[in-house]
Amino acid sequence: MRPSLLSVSLALCLSSTSVIAAPDGAPRDLDQIVVTATRTERAIADVPNTVDVIDRARMDALLVRDIADLFRYEPGITVGSSFGRFGLNDIRIRGLGGNRVRIQTDGIAVPDAFAIGSFSNANRNFVDLDTLKRVEVVRGPTSALYGSDALGGVVSFVTKDPADYLGEGRTAHFGTKLGVTSADEGLFAGATAAFGGERWSGLVAVSHRQGQETGNMGEVGGTGSARTQANPQAYAGRSVLGKVVFAPSETQRFKLTVEGNEDDVDTDVLTSYGLQALTGATNTQVLGEDHQSRARVTFGHEIGGLSSALADSVDWQLYRQDSRTRQDSVEVRRVPSGGTVIRDRRERAFHFDQRSYGLQANARKTFETGSVDHAIAYGLDIERTETKQKRDGRRIFLDTGVVTNVMLPDVFPVRDFPISDTTRAALYVQDEIGFADGAFRLVPALRVDHYRLDPEVDTIFREDNPTTQVADLRETSVSPKLGVVWKFSDAWSLFGGYARGFRAPPYNDVNIGFTNFMFGYTAIPNPDLRSETSDGLELGLRFAGDVGYASLSSYYTQYDDFIESTRYIGDDPVTGLMIYQSQNVDDARIRGVEFKGGLYFDTFAPALEGWSLQGAAAWSRGEDRTTGEALGSVDPLTATLGVAFAREAWGAELIGRFAGRRDRLPAAPAGSAYFESPGHALLDLYAHWRFAPGTRVDVGVFNLADRKVWQAGLVPVVSATSATLDRYTAPGRNVAVSLSVDF
Repeated sequence: MRPSLLSVSLALCLSSTSVIAAPDGAPRDLDQIVVTATRTERAIADVPNTVDVIDRARMDALLVRDIADLFRYEPGITVGSSFGRFGLNDIRIRGLGGNRVRIQTDGIAVPDAFAIGSFSNANRNFVDLDTLKRVEVVRGPTSALYGSDALGGVVSFVTKDPADYLGEGRTAHFGTKLGVTSADEGLFAGATAAFGGERWSGLVAVSHRQGQETGNMGEVGGTGSARTQANPQAYAGRSVLGKVVFAPSETQRFKLTVEGNEDDVDTDVLTSYGLQALTGATNTQVLGEDHQSRARVTFGHEIGGLSSALADSVDWQLYRQDSRTRQDSVEVRRVPSGGTVIRDRRERAFHFDQRSYGLQANARKTFETGSVDHAIAYGLDIERTETKQKRDGRRIFLDTGVVTNVMLPDVFPVRDFPISDTTRAALYVQDEIGFADGAFRLVPALRVDHYRLDPEVDTIFREDNPTTQVADLRETSVSPKLGVVWKFSDAWSLFGGYARGFRAPPYNDVNIGFTNFMFGYTAIPNPDLRSETSDGLELGLRFAGDVGYASLSSYYTQYDDFIESTRYIGDDPVTGLMIYQSQNVDDARIRGVEFKGGLYFDTFAPALEGWSLQGAAAWSRGEDRTTGEALGSVDPLTATLGVAFAREAWGAELIGRFAGRRDRLPAAPAGSAYFESPGHALLDLYAHWRFAPGTRVDVGVFNLADRKVWQAGLVPVVSATSATLDRYTAPGRNVAVSLSVDF
């Protein structure tokens, strides 16, 4: 059944990201304080951007376990996932994702994503959401404050702090949480302890999670390419967050943060069993063992109350962050050879490691010039990152015991790009200029980034690429921004502005290098790559009052010099090999409208206290400006609508999720068509109960009607006649339950 006109109309007219009425005294929606949008503390109503905030209480109420859960009710933000083995892999903002969206934890960028071939896929899913107190999302180009990779926007994870649990005479806190999820037969548990005194305080948070594959609505089991059910998986993960804070005075504090997160996933890739058309081999076993980890140490200092002409407050932090991805793959095969059959075992190991060191410093100064107020923010970001990637492997002939590192087209080990050192150094400045007692505010900002790439050719890379000439790179980019907020009445305001984004040429595109004589092609470096850029315009209208709130915005963003990796550019006249190279070729534009709003019924009648109605909606269109074709990464119309009732001890809410038909796709080859996922409507039901002091049970039932749907982010561009479309369906009806106890 398609969503009715009434349901879609309601979703468009009443929209928001949070669907529980705020407790008395708590900030309501547009009054929430955010930092990411301006690098200063401002209410959402006072920033010239579209910003989303999801706090700890909301994550707990929605039983959030991963980034897909986190953005379930955020139209315009999509989490991508791949079927088979690697799972969640991408956060897209307004149709742009991958390394073109900056994802950061406490201001520090999470590691890059990188994928090559069928057995190697390092993603950016490195953050345990149980360690967070808040998530902020800034939509649209944000390079004026955050530099390269903020081409499409910023996702900012903010970790828990001792002050979140202490204060008002409390010197200690201990909380635990246990839960189960039926979609993946998952179990999770966590504990948070905080302690403190007059000057010292600390926090430790630990968690563990485990489960199996996330189910879908596929009905074909067994082995082979016809399988539509999810491949069997077993996952386990754990994390730790520790903080120690020393406050020598009321105006300053030092903070040491240690954070670690790791995940392991074992997959029996049943869809890869059987006859392989490309090689003629028959796979009798295909296994994957994937491990990823991230560790961070940060030391920071915050000081306020300064009487300097340069700053009222200053903060800085030094950090080191290490990430490791290792993915092991095993294939056991039968290979025809003449009149006999060879049995072999192929083992592959993929490594992708990054180590970053950095310094961030920020200063703020407020002053007046006549009747005009100024709030200056300025600072610097410096980071050096070493990136190493390697593929290794061996082939074992099971009948003879012979072992070789030759696994055509590769002779292992190989690197697909040299060891790369990247240095980023940037200065930024922003002035929030207030006129007419703050009713009208201009927010100009400017950032200058210098990017430096230094490749290191080692024996592994050189043996696989004997003639490849690698290149270093030096590039400087200037990113301006101008924002406006005009409060033309107590409740109403206009906001908008212009922002430029950029993404420096990635190391793997500049210096990619591999040759495949078996299939007759080679990939070569390109030292002339230019930065990808974006120019974005946004205009919006906001309302914030006791009765509710609303925010309507429209945007238009133009993207230039998109880098197409490994593009065919011709044949080598000497070797006859086809030559591929990363090049700046694509230009695109994405435009859209987003709406949020909500009503608090207690303002209409005291008898309706606790009732609220809220939701969210996003409409967008994207085209390749070179070909005129639609962009497959841009979602159809999506919306949410929720009604909630909350009392001090208990509450419930019903939320609908709606999506239009995905009918704007790139042109298919002649005589064929791509699958257009149909529109759908889903209902989710939540309830919570505080049955004792400090104790709370949360329950969620998802996809109440047990409908088969293809959600945005789950469906690749695939033929409409594919027999395995059910692979990309979302789970049917499923349940999650959690119990939390706080002392």
